[in-house]
Amino acid sequence: MLCPFMTLNGNTEIVHSETIEENGHENVQVRIEKPVYGGFYTATCWLPEYRWENIEGFSREDIHYFQELLESVSHIILQLAREGGLEGSP
Repeated sequence: MLCPFMTLNGNTEIVHSETIEENGHENVQVRIEKPVYGGFYTATCWLPEYRWENIEGFSREDIHYFQELLESVSHIILQLAREGGLEGSP
């Protein structure tokens, strides 16, 4: 299940998964989607490693911007993922 986190200008949505345990490590999937004519630009980033995959439509500059944004809010996303998203936070 993906939980909403933030909407940026241009209706770009950032959503995240709940915490996913893999090999004793905590991971969170962050997906970024921007509606464009005929579909979406998409990218996936795995926290806390900042491993990017499935980038479609976004430029290197876009990903650099998203990288800096995620670095500034990753602690919030990780906490929300542990708590079940914005709905689960106190």
